[in-house]
Order: sequence, then C-alpha cells, then structure tokens
Amino acid sequence: MTLEHTETRAATGEIDAERVAELAAERLDWRFKAVPASAWGSTVAGFVAGRPALEDLGTPLLTLDASALEHNLRTMAGWCAAVGVDLAPHGKTTMAPALWERQLAAGARAITLANLSQLGVARAFGVRRVHLANTVLDPAGLRWIAAELDRDPDFSVTSWVDSVRAVELMEEALGGGPVEPSRTLDVCVELGGAGGRTGARTLDEALAVAEAVTTARHLRLVGVSGYEGALAHGSVAEAVAVLESYLGDLRELHDRLRDGRLLDAADETGDAVITAGGSAWFDVVVRVLAPASDARTRVMLRSGAYLIHDDGFYRGVSPFAREEGAVRLRSAMHGWARVLSRPEPGLALLDAGKRDLPCDEGMPEPQFVRGRGPLAAGARVSALNDQHAFLRDADVSVGDVVRLGLSHPCTAFDKWTLIPVVDDAAADGPVVVDLVRTFF
Repeated sequence: MTLEHTETRAATGEIDAERVAELAAERLDWRFKAVPASAWGSTVAGFVAGRPALEDLGTPLLTLDASALEHNLRTMAGWCAAVGVDLAPHGKTTMAPALWERQLAAGARAITLANLSQLGVARAFGVRRVHLANTVLDPAGLRWIAAELDRDPDFSVTSWVDSVRAVELMEEALGGGPVEPSRTLDVCVELGGAGGRTGARTLDEALAVAEAVTTARHLRLVGVSGYEGALAHGSVAEAVAVLESYLGDLRELHDRLRDGRLLDAADETGDAVITAGGSAWFDVVVRVLAPASDARTRVMLRSGAYLIHDDGFYRGVSPFAREEGAVRLRSAMHGWARVLSRPEPGLALLDAGKRDLPCDEGMPEPQFVRGRGPLAAGARVSALNDQHAFLRDADVSVGDVVRLGLSHPCTAFDKWTLIPVVDDAAADGPVVVDLVRTFF
C-alpha cells in the first residue's frame, strides 16, 4: 500500500514496516495487467498520487473498495475482542503483506499460512508470528525454518502434526542438517474428523501423537488444532450439530493434554493455544471453545476471508449473516468487464474469464453498468471461458463496462499481482486511492 498508511505501520512491530513501505516505490510496467500502459514507468506512489479515475484503467479488472475493507477490518477485530479470542487471519486469502500489516495493526496476533512458499513471503516482509496450518515434512523446508528461528530470535512459527510417523520424519529432518538447531519448532496436534481433511481421527491417536512430540528433541508441543469447515454439510442445523460434536472433541483433547501435563512447556512461555475457525463457522467455534480460554491457553481463530468477504459464498454463510441484528460484512472486491460482442439475442460476451475472475464457488454476479445504473433482475453470467464471460439476459451494449459481484476471495486474488483500491466502487466515478501488491 502507499505511504498514506504510515500511521498504521507505526502501530505494529509484528511486520517489517519499512519493507512494506518500499512497495510504494515499485515501478509499474507490463507485469501488472491492472494498470494501463500510460502508467508504465511510474512508481506505485506516483501513480496513486495522481488520483486516477477507475475509467482510466482497462478491463478486465479486479478492484477493492477502501471503505468496505476498513469496515470489515474493524467489524471482525471488534467482534474477536468482545468475545475474548485471538485472531490469526489466514494470509493465503490475499497474499498481500500490506493487508497483513493492517490486520496485525488492528490486533491480530499472528498471520496464518498454509505452506513453505507462503512462509517465505512472510519472512521476506518480516512477519514475526506465523501459524502454519499444515504439516511440514519437506526436509529442506524444515531445516530452512530451523535456520530462520536461529537467525531471528523475534520470529516464532507453529506447525501442525497428526501422526507419530510425521513426528519421526520432522525430528529426523531437523536433526539431520549440518548445524544442530538451537530452538525447537512449536507444533500443535491436529484433530480431524471422519470424511474431513487431515488430522488424527480419534482422541487416542491424537494423544499418542502428543506423547511422541514431548519426547522429540527438536519439537515442542504448544496446543491442539483443527479445521471444522470440511465437516459442515447439510442444513445449518445439521452442520452445527456435527461441528459442535467435533469441536467438543477438540476441547476434550486440549483438556486431556492439560491434565496429563503435556502442555507444561508451553505454559511456561504463555504459548499454549487451541485453534480452529475458518470464515464460515467461527461463531460455533467460539461458543464451544471459548470456555477453554484461561490464563494458560488462548483460543485462536484463523478466519481469512472476512477482510475481503464477497457477493457469493461468504455472503451466504458468514456468521454475521446468520445472526439477526449483527453488523454484516461487505464485499470489498468487484470485477469489471467490457462488453465485446452481442452475437445473438440475449447473449453478450465480456472480456473477463477464468484467468481474471473466480468461479469455483459460483459465477460472477452482474450488478450494474458503469454510468447507466443497475441491471434488471434476471441478468446472469452462465459460464466463463479462459478470457470471456457469457452474460445472459442483460440490457447492455457493445462497449459497456459491467461491474460484477464475485464469490470466493481466495481464488480472486491469485489472478492479480497488483489490485487497485477505489474510494467507492458504487460511485459514478470511482477514484483509485491505492494499489495492493500480491505474492502468489
């Protein structure tokens, strides 16, 4: 983000503020499909300082809405503070260090990531606390993590493990390098569920994994972890029942580790944690797990999509949408596409496709035509090709620019290396006020 956010940078020491600020000096060129050729050669800061109009940018395009970003950031931070849980937002959603910085400044305890390449981005930008919501078994990657821990005493990372064999492999890799690590790698025992993703399938299996961790020289047990989203199927009532049962088991695993004194090492440093919570069911997570929070254990959510939200999947499943009277999140992302062709009645072809917009959790939603207003009910996108969208039953003309609501931010951001932020995506003439750099 640009230099206007220096007050946010000053508020947090959890990321290298100077390194993030350097992004404003990056030169724009052909690598960034979001900016027009007329901007090539300018710096990010210089381009934004000219307050370019959205209509000066080409199509296809993905934009962020500045006011929606701020609203979502404050809404989630306030909710977590009110219910007394930590937040380690999943950074894979955006892979944008400037947005991570804002989340950390708003009170997030750490950034959650999913793999080694994402961790590499975090280290490049000096993120101090990382929760790696996955098991790392790559020997070279484990030795690199150990070297990073030894190099930077302010850096901490927590990984997951769900089998005794994985513990053995991690221990073998960490002890097999040319230099003996001086710090242990923190790990959480992951509990899964039948039909879910990774994770030990029974409490006894998870306890055996925990015992193995406590006897390993290079690992330290700091808590328990899980992901509830893969288990939620059927109606809301059916999903909640399944989730409450699973989360109850996760809490019991924590309690049994505590009773068995297997978390004593984490207690000494205040690092003990119980963590779950995607972006769809964090209210259920808090209801079941919050009682486990005390002076020794933190309950930590990993919700990632809340900052961007959407006009599709998360709009329908967000806890704030289910809770009557709650302040709702707002979609901060939109697609923009131009009508290229009207080859037959009822069909228009737009210049945005799968290479530009997400479609894995629903097709883009046509909302309005720039300069003309909302589209009538019934307009829809029926399909996406690589570079085209099939817009049906919409009153549009060749050359019109259509704003599209999108579903699933995780598969929107990965298509753009640079994303313009506009002051108001619903205005007649939105103005670009920032550019967000991503690293996928």
